[in-house]
Order: sequence, then structure tokens, then C-alpha cells
Amino acid sequence: MTENHKFQLGTIGALSLSVVSSVSIVICNKALISTLGFTFATTLTSWHLLVTFCSLHVALWMNLFEHKPFDATAVMGFGILNGISIGLLNLSLGFNSVGFYQMTKLAIIPCTVLLETLFFRKKFSRNIQLSLAILLLGVGIATVTDLQLNLLGSILSLLAVITTCVAQIMTNTIQKKFKVSSTQLLYQSCPYQSITLFIVGPFLDGLLTNLNVFAFKYTPQVLFFIVLSCLISVTVNFSTFLVIGKTSPVTYQVLGHLKTCLVLAFGYGLLHDQFSWRNIMGILIAVVGMVLYSYYCTVDSQQQKASESSAQLPQVKESESDPLIIADKGSEIMSESDPKAPAWNLKRDLDA
Repeated sequence: MTENHKFQLGTIGALSLSVVSSVSIVICNKALISTLGFTFATTLTSWHLLVTFCSLHVALWMNLFEHKPFDATAVMGFGILNGISIGLLNLSLGFNSVGFYQMTKLAIIPCTVLLETLFFRKKFSRNIQLSLAILLLGVGIATVTDLQLNLLGSILSLLAVITTCVAQIMTNTIQKKFKVSSTQLLYQSCPYQSITLFIVGPFLDGLLTNLNVFAFKYTPQVLFFIVLSCLISVTVNFSTFLVIGKTSPVTYQVLGHLKTCLVLAFGYGLLHDQFSWRNIMGILIAVVGMVLYSYYCTVDSQQQKASESSAQLPQVKESESDPLIIADKGSEIMSESDPKAPAWNLKRDLDA
């Protein structure tokens, strides 16, 4: 099996793990919030990250991965930014209607595309832009119900979109710049994310719910679902960093909308939530957009590889007169054409 095939299998595994774990935690959290009345989402997220860090620390102690320290300032800034983005998303939901909050989540993809185009000179073909537009249209039809606007809610939503986009772009660029794996980055940034949310969580949850998380009655059933949610979150966090590292922030957002469609379907099938033909039509349109996005990403990737290999051929022909140069160039071309595979903001889907 070639390295390219191994990388493709690893990417498919990361995508599958992210979908399964995210849908599972949404169902678990929906039971915790809707049925048991534990509405302290930001505080719960801080516990998720704390359990994730402890789990990774045990894995490090068992030598399951290697600790690789790098720029402490970058790690601290990245961790705090991730924590702030989660808090802002929760505030956005608290101060806006559900429909406007869903529009906020939809705005993350075009904002990410814009930022990567402006600051990283990344090009998105017209076919990919069209497939993303179809995807956003479908998810919008399926999830957006009302659009009640207010100034404070709009400002919070704008800040949530910007911080989320920057945090996800940083997840990808840090892994590539410092050559660290998703596990290594998650292990080092988790404490900063957890501390940020642990400090602001009770305040934000109290502001949004008018309840005190420390005065809540923790029955055995509530404790069971909290522990279960924290355990699932380890896989959710890990797969988030893994997917963004292996693909891109835009692909991760596309995957997030696939999770939204699956949660809607599971809610109808298992929890008997209300479902309309509008939901069905929106999900079908979104699936078409996802399929087109996957197809055009594959086509663009193949075309890029073909252009890179054709650009290397003239270099070989120029050096045909010297056998030693041919050997050196050949080894370089082989090493460049067979790259090694590179070494999941817990984002809030509780409302899905």
C-alpha cells in the first residue's frame, strides 16, 4: 500500500470518526439539556476539554504519542482564541433567534474562504464555490426558520464568525508550520481552552439561563450523562483537530453541516422531533452540495498533482548529459512526489 493510499484511508477514517462522535455527543447533550434541564453549555464544554487533556496526559504517560513542545506564545494565543470563539457562539445563540444563529454558522464557510483567499492566496475554483453555495442553500432551507435581528446579537454573531474562522485556520496552519500532529497540538492547547471556558463559563451560563451551575441538583442520572458526554468529547476534540489537519478548515465546516443534517434525521427517527417537507428538501439539496464539493475537490487535487509532476519532467531532461546529476535529480523527484502523510473548536452543536 502506497503512502498516498494510506493518507487517503487516514483522511476517510478521520472524517468518519468526526461524524460518528459528533452525532453521538449531540444526542447525549440533547438528552442532558432538553430532558434533564442541565442548560450550562459553556461550563460543560470546559469540562469536556479538561477530560480531554487528562485523557491525552494518560496517553502520553503510556507513550502512545510523543510530546513536542513548540512556540508557547502561539499555543497560548491559539488556545485562548478557541475558548473565546466557543463562548461567543454560545452568546450568539443566547442573544439571537435559533434561525439567526443557524445563519451565523452558515456564514463561517464564506468567511473562511474569504480569509484564506486574502491572506493565504488560496484559490477556490468556480466549481467548488458553486458546490459550497448549493450546500449552504440546502442547510439554510433545512434549518433557518426565523431571522429576528438585534444589534447586540448581530455584533456577537459577527465576532463569533471571525474568531471561529481564525481559530480553525490556525489549527491547520500551526500543524503544518511547526510539523506537529493533531494530538500534539490538542494536548498543548487544551489547558488554555479549558481554563478560559472554566473562568467565563459559569458567568456566561448564568447570564443566559439566570441559573447557577453550582446550585444545580446533580442527580445520578445527570451525572451519568455528564460523564458520558465528557468521554465522547475526547473523540470529538481529537477528530476535529485531525480532520482540519488532514484536510482544510472549509472541508471541516462542510463536514459540520453534514452532521447537522444527520442530527435532524436522527432527531426525527429516534426522538420524534417535528419534521417537514422543507427539512427533507433542504437536507437533499445539502447532500447534493456535499457530493459536488467532494467530487470537485478530488478533481482539483488530481489536476494539481498532474501539473506538479509535469513541471518536474523538464528538470530531468535538462540533466540527461550527466549520469550523476540524473541520479541525484531522480532521487529528489521520487522523494518529492511521494510525500509522507502529515503527522477535530469543539464547536457547539448542542442546539442541533
